[in-house]
Amino acid sequence: MGQEKQVGKEWLENLLTLMGFPTSVKVEYRENELEGTTECWLIIDETQLLPEKTLMLLGEKGEGLDAIQYLANTLINLTVDSVDQQGFTIELNGYRLERLQQLKTLTEDIAEKVRQTGQEVEMTALSSAERRQIHSFFKNVADIATESRGQEPNRRLIVKPRY
Repeated sequence: MGQEKQVGKEWLENLLTLMGFPTSVKVEYRENELEGTTECWLIIDETQLLPEKTLMLLGEKGEGLDAIQYLANTLINLTVDSVDQQGFTIELNGYRLERLQQLKTLTEDIAEKVRQTGQEVEMTALSSAERRQIHSFFKNVADIATESRGQEPNRRLIVKPRY
């Protein structure tokens, strides 16, 4: 894991410099309890950025951060055997952790609604990464099932009773 850590850190610092946002990146390994995996988090140091630059990097609803994370996961792993590929999570200003907490709260509310009504609930306006997280939240829930429907950019997540 050490080599991937350094490659990811250098790649993101170079990208940020080329974008006009020179700053440092810290690397942390964090456990994903839902997936039973260890993830490499590349954490952008926002203290070296002006607030408007931080907002530009985040983008609307985290879309800028999602785009950078997609590039990181695609380009860094391009020349690596699939068994050795490392997933990267790009974090800035606590956005990912805060959004994860929002998604947990949202899924609890939706699960309760599905249980009370017996009807499926459609969740729209989620990124593919957020849909994966919600699928993971419900993976071990006995009475709730999830599925994705539609095609990008109109793909949505369906939460429904499991029969």
